Amino acid sequence: MYFEDILNLIFGSISLPVIAFAIVVFLGFRKGIKFVPQNQAFVIERFGKFQSVKEAGLNFLIPFIDAVAANRSLKEQAVDVPSQSAITKDNISLAVDGVLYFRVLDPYKATYGVDNYVFAVTQLAQTTMRSELGKMELDKTFEERDILNTNIVSAINQASTAWGVQVLRYEIKDIEPPQSVMQAMEAQMKAERVKRAQILESEGDRQSAINRAEGEKASVVLAAEADRDEQVLRAAGEAKALVAVADAQAKALVMVGQAADTPAGQKAVQLELATKAIHAKEMIAKKSSLIMLPDGATDAASLVTQAMAIIQKISTDNADSSLENPTSSLDELSLPKVPRGK
Repeated sequence: MYFEDILNLIFGSISLPVIAFAIVVFLGFRKGIKFVPQNQAFVIERFGKFQSVKEAGLNFLIPFIDAVAANRSLKEQAVDVPSQSAITKDNISLAVDGVLYFRVLDPYKATYGVDNYVFAVTQLAQTTMRSELGKMELDKTFEERDILNTNIVSAINQASTAWGVQVLRYEIKDIEPPQSVMQAMEAQMKAERVKRAQILESEGDRQSAINRAEGEKASVVLAAEADRDEQVLRAAGEAKALVAVADAQAKALVMVGQAADTPAGQKAVQLELATKAIHAKEMIAKKSSLIMLPDGATDAASLVTQAMAIIQKISTDNADSSLENPTSSLDELSLPKVPRGK
C-alpha cells in the first residue's frame, strides 16, 4: 500500500500519454548514444544499408533508424590451426599444426567482404601450408621453418586483402612424420654422431702423432747439437794437449841440446847411445833367427864414435847458425838421421 501511494503521489497529476511519451523519449535517447570501447569498431547500418564505422569513444545514432550491424575487434587475435596431413616434395606424409596471428584492419571489408573472416583465414592458412610443404623436402621442413612461416604469411596476405584482415605471423607448432621415418631419422642421427666421434678421435690421434714426431725431432736436434759441441770441445782439448806436448818436447830438446854441448853431456850421450844400441840388438836377436849387421856394427866403440861425430856436427852447425842469426829459435833445427848400414 505504501508503494502504490507513492506512485499515485508522483504520477497522480500526470496523464498516461505523457508518461508513455517520456518513456519513448528515454528509450530513444538511450539507443541513440553509443560508447565504443577502445580497439573496437561498430559497423552502423541505416535502414539495412551500410552507413558508417564508429570508432572508440562517444558516438550518436538516430534512434530506431541506425543500428549496430557488427562489432569488430581491432586487437591482434591468435587462432589455432588444426592438425592436418601434408605431403612433402619427397613424398613423405606429415601431420602439421600451427598458430595464426592476425588483426582486422578494415571493419567494413571484414563485415561485408566475407561471411566469417576467422574461419576463412584459418582455412586459407591450412591450404597455404599444404601448398608450401609440397615445395620442400622433409629435411628442409625442419631446417628452414622460419622461411616456411614467412612464405605462408606472404601467401595469406595476398589473398586476405579483400577481407580487411592482415596476417602478422604464422608459427608451426608440431611437425610429426610417420613412425618409420622417425626411426630412420634416429638411425641417421646416431650414424652422424658416431661419425663425428670417429673424426674427433682420428684428429686427436693425428695431433698426438704430430706432437710425438716434433718431440723426437727436437730430441734428435738437441742430441746432434750436444754431440757437435762435445766434438768441438774434445778437438779443442786435443789441440791444446798437442800444443802442450810439442812445447814440452821442444823444451826437452833444448835442454838436451844444451846439456850435450858440454864434456859431461857428451859422455852421457855416448853411454846412452851405446846402451840403446846394445838393447836394440838384443831385441832383434830375440825376434829373428837370422841377423844381418853392417860392417863394424859388432863394435860398440864404433857406434859410439859415429854418434859422437853426429853430435859434434850438430854443435858446430848450431854455433854457426847462432852467429849468423842470433834470433833464430832452436825449434826450427832438425837433427840429421843416422844412416843405417845395408
